[in-house]
Amino acid sequence: MSTLNPEPLWQPDPERIAQAQVTKFQAWASERHGAPAEGGYAALHRWSVDELDTFWQAVTEWFAVRFSTPYARVLGSRAMPGAQWFPGATLNYAEHALRAAATRADEPALLHVDETHEPTPVTWSELRRQVGSLAAELRALGVRPGDRVSGYLPNIPQAVVALLATAAVGGVWTSCAPDFGARSVLDRFQQVEPVVLFTVDGYRYGGKEHDRRDTVAELRRELPTLRAVVHIPLLGTEAPDGALEWSALTGADTEPVFEQVPFDHPLWVLYSSGTTGLPKAIVQSQGGILVEHLKQLGLHCDLGPEDTFFWYTSTGWMMWNFLVSGLLTGTTIVLYDGSPGYPDTGAQWRVAERTGATLYGTSAAYVMACRKADVHPGRDFDLSKVQCVATTGSPLPPDGFRWLHDEVRENLWIASVSGGTDVCSCFAGAVPALPVHIGELQAPSLGTDLQSWDPSGKPLIDEVGELVVTNPMPSMPIHFWNDPDGSRYHDSYFDTYPGVWRHGDWITVSSRGSVVIHGRSDSTLNRQGVRMGSADIYEAVERLPEIKESLVVGIEQPDGGYWMPLFVHLAPGAVLDETLLDRIKQTIREQLSPRHVPDEVIEVPGVPHTLTGKRIEVPVKRLLQGTPLDKAVNPGSIDNLDLLHFYEDLARKRS
Repeated sequence: MSTLNPEPLWQPDPERIAQAQVTKFQAWASERHGAPAEGGYAALHRWSVDELDTFWQAVTEWFAVRFSTPYARVLGSRAMPGAQWFPGATLNYAEHALRAAATRADEPALLHVDETHEPTPVTWSELRRQVGSLAAELRALGVRPGDRVSGYLPNIPQAVVALLATAAVGGVWTSCAPDFGARSVLDRFQQVEPVVLFTVDGYRYGGKEHDRRDTVAELRRELPTLRAVVHIPLLGTEAPDGALEWSALTGADTEPVFEQVPFDHPLWVLYSSGTTGLPKAIVQSQGGILVEHLKQLGLHCDLGPEDTFFWYTSTGWMMWNFLVSGLLTGTTIVLYDGSPGYPDTGAQWRVAERTGATLYGTSAAYVMACRKADVHPGRDFDLSKVQCVATTGSPLPPDGFRWLHDEVRENLWIASVSGGTDVCSCFAGAVPALPVHIGELQAPSLGTDLQSWDPSGKPLIDEVGELVVTNPMPSMPIHFWNDPDGSRYHDSYFDTYPGVWRHGDWITVSSRGSVVIHGRSDSTLNRQGVRMGSADIYEAVERLPEIKESLVVGIEQPDGGYWMPLFVHLAPGAVLDETLLDRIKQTIREQLSPRHVPDEVIEVPGVPHTLTGKRIEVPVKRLLQGTPLDKAVNPGSIDNLDLLHFYEDLARKRS
């Protein structure tokens, strides 16, 4: 596996290593806190997990975290679940997000970009003023610490202002993107009972306007706890009856008042995909997110006041929350509200060019789509300011690494990262001081004891195992909403290995310390004892120009057999004839293993995804095992429910 790629694709030069924040942090922490001065990142990482309390204390000092009340100790309890971080401390996330306004008032905090691809700046002072005005209005509406405030909003500056104003008053933020239908939104918001709803009248996507006023009316009817609805006229319509105007709430010149809340006070609620049952309502804390994101963005992504941070995301995905936290490091963040491929596949590169992004983040799927569409970013766009291209959402295939290296620039830091909504952060990924090897994440993150375990709980090196984290992370959920005894939280991560976080991904930790992600362990393909992640199959099959997308599942049969169908969504004009069938099977046989050649290759009208774009392997597997549709999947979490009827019909025919 990793031993196949002994030569790095990219190596940071000595000057870059010396200038990296993580290098400076290591030298400082060795003087102040006994961190190893020698041994590079590997030694720093070992220290960060062995001396967890000291490491996190060092992070708070390095980034000058302002505790209005000091903490008694770093970790009150290390138990998982239930670790207690910085007991006694009080602080405010929004206060830290707006700190740069004091020194860089007239520089841009936000660059807003729509489908015209022309950036519109919002300065630090203007952002702070709007947050101050809105926070005062929220208090006047009776919003108190712990109250939930919701947003049905695209990726626009108003969404950032609303989140920060909510955090400033100690409220709990939660958001969905406006392409979510009413049922999907209600499955999420009804759980947390918001008192305020920020909403748009519609949004623009793919060159078209999408009116959402009927959906908003339904949300208002079905959310009885709402005390106020705030109307943002993105399409220029009048506010509906009883709604407040955004401009009226954000027009005052009011100094923000930051409620000082306990470290573990809830900051926001994120939602798992919720492919079966209601989405899990994951609650993360003000302090936990603050210190985890300072570490991740400041040390791993190497972001600071000179940088511009663009990640293609929507407000319904944890990467939006992660993007907003770029403000914590004084970084200018880019809010792109539009289609990732409009007016053409190169759209995101154009946004990166026009905003001067230094770190540009996207999905592995977009990189592979650009490769297939014969896009040439380095030739067609001025990407001279881009230092790093980062990807997440699914593993970046080796071909994606090569394509970025060849088509953007040879001296490009490529950061494939992996984490989850569950921690709103990365378990492994970017390290500016380490080389990049094709198909590999550079290293586990600081403070994260990431390991690969076999079923008995034995750590594995250079072998595929379960992704586990054996020590607590500050951004792990403080709880799930409406999970009073913690059983749903416990069962989600801690039922396999007591006291150890099992994430549900197959990974390999290499002997050189890098990490390879193979896909979800609950949909892993296990043929004759040989395990393979679905991502490996997709990478091989989707290189074929005839294959637009694919989905593979492995199904244990009642007779002890194992049925592994591969579903393929063909490119326009392609035909699944014997020639293509043979090429698909030969590709898998030669590039992966003869054992993982599918039993059948079946053409499908499309591959269903969650609303955040992940292929839904497990619900399809359940459908094919005979589970009824309403039990196999939460219909409100799927991008195209009609596609599932194909798999349902197939199960019926097979039975």
